[in-house]
Amino acid sequence: MDEFFEMALELIEASEKHEQYRDKECINLIASEGLKSPAVREMLRLSMDLESRYAEGENDLEGHVEKRYYQGQKYMSIIEDRTTDLVKKLFKCSWADVRLVSGTHANLAAFKGLSLTTKSQKMVVTPLSAGAHITHDYSGLAGRVLGLVNIEHAYDIEEMNIDPEKSAAVIRASKPGIITFGGSLFLFPHPVKELKAVADEVDAYIVYDAAHVLGLIAGGVFQDPFKEGADFITASTHKTFPGPQGGVILGNLKGARMEKAIKNVQYAIFPLSTSNTHLGRLPALGIAALELRLFGEALAKQTVKNAQIAGQYLYENGILVLGHKKGFTQSHQIAVDVRAYGGGRKNAENLEAANIILNRNLLPYDNQNNRENPSGLRIGFQDVTRRGFGENDIKHLCDLMLDVIKSKRKPSEVKEDVLALRNEHNEVKYGFRSIKEAIKYLRKM
Repeated sequence: MDEFFEMALELIEASEKHEQYRDKECINLIASEGLKSPAVREMLRLSMDLESRYAEGENDLEGHVEKRYYQGQKYMSIIEDRTTDLVKKLFKCSWADVRLVSGTHANLAAFKGLSLTTKSQKMVVTPLSAGAHITHDYSGLAGRVLGLVNIEHAYDIEEMNIDPEKSAAVIRASKPGIITFGGSLFLFPHPVKELKAVADEVDAYIVYDAAHVLGLIAGGVFQDPFKEGADFITASTHKTFPGPQGGVILGNLKGARMEKAIKNVQYAIFPLSTSNTHLGRLPALGIAALELRLFGEALAKQTVKNAQIAGQYLYENGILVLGHKKGFTQSHQIAVDVRAYGGGRKNAENLEAANIILNRNLLPYDNQNNRENPSGLRIGFQDVTRRGFGENDIKHLCDLMLDVIKSKRKPSEVKEDVLALRNEHNEVKYGFRSIKEAIKYLRKM
């Protein structure tokens, strides 16, 4: 067979094997990966034509379609507007933009738009070493692409959180245009409320990166950034918010200050950074918002509970779990230090061999240049919670992890038990089993 056709065949076979491997044969504990319901998956399959279309143009100050430059938009505009409205209603805000194709794109547009608004290149951010996303950092999008100057929040390693008193001093001294909260290693709510007044003093906009915790916010169990003083929320739509891959920016149109900022953020979306906005995901995003309106509180509560149960159980069995003085976590994830057992890389690889999928992670006190073998593991519980894992399942899963981490059994031996546990949970909870079921429910309302 010609090499070209061999490569095509390998592509098809790898795709088929991946679906079986990751969806059916693994227990997924990656903190940044959500699990879509059957209804959301079905909505994606029903949107194949939409996936091929373009919708360039401007939106109004409610986030609705105002002007488009292509024909054939009459249903596409309804789809975008109703998806926007569902997201706005879910998060009780007056403006949203759903055209972002990722959480990184959301941060790009928010940071660019607000730097245009403030005429400032300075941004106060959580240190990358303490869990901020690379898009916030001088070494990533903020610095290398947008040319922003990063000033770091003061961070308390013992508390695993921003130090509000010391950060207030940093903000007063630096007078930034933007102050960010949120991140990727995100165990406890950030002190938005405590730092709102000092943000107002220096006339800085607060951007809360909720990529990891958006579903928890929707469920009302983490913190409400808007009530605490955030101006904008940026997020992914495929982590604890269990929708299709994409991004969103949320805000409230209150006065001339926010109107100017929203207009600049919209300008940063189109025409500065977007052409095709990947429209095929929007109907599925709307269905995910509907599911969170109905089932989000129960899902969020159980997700956090499962993370706390795992933190406590691993800690009681000799694993150093960060944040133990504060109950380990208030989010969907925990962070564990496995230096005593060979480090993050070794344990992530060994757990992968047992079909338990998670990621190695730098911890705040690590050598930040040692990314290949950090001390930690980051473990997320949103996927297993949606598959119906309860307390006993979580403890059993922790026992399997402990067998690998403490080298009690070979990963290949543990893998058999992992497969058995995974096969006990084949139904996705906290959502609709089909679009037909969703329609039937809606028509009763």
